[in-house]
Amino acid sequence: MFKKFSQSVMVWFLPIVIIAGMFFPLLGYLVLLMMLFFLVLAYFKARFWCSNLCPRGAFLDLFLSRFSRKRKAPLFLSHPVSKWMVFIFFMSFFILQFIMAKKDLFSLGYVFVRMCLMTTLIAIILGIPIHHRTWCVICPMGNLQSAIGSLRKDSKQTDDIRS
Repeated sequence: MFKKFSQSVMVWFLPIVIIAGMFFPLLGYLVLLMMLFFLVLAYFKARFWCSNLCPRGAFLDLFLSRFSRKRKAPLFLSHPVSKWMVFIFFMSFFILQFIMAKKDLFSLGYVFVRMCLMTTLIAIILGIPIHHRTWCVICPMGNLQSAIGSLRKDSKQTDDIRS
């Protein structure tokens, strides 16, 4: 019940950031706030954010799942090397965008909007022919949350979102 409620609320953050963020880039800072929140939460609850609060995950579950072929994601995607390669690629791209952006609030906010748009497009491209949550298997932020969650000595987590 919590998951359905939270997804029905959180799903609206994705179009707000992507669509409205194109016209008002300061909305990109919502992404930064969410990242800070889920990175702290990850220490206590690992990937709880991914399953219950992620706006993109809500979009994938509520909308893209209707068009997905719902096949299992290829096993190589869940390999740690694949996950960390995706992480390094996206973090490098993210840093490069920050370096190239004008150093004003609007340009830096737009970096978050652009990253959100790009990763959502990739999620859609992977989600239709495979499983709607395929992106979640390789999501750089999900991978980072897993790593942070594993720092707790009493952590018992599952990382498989491929269902």
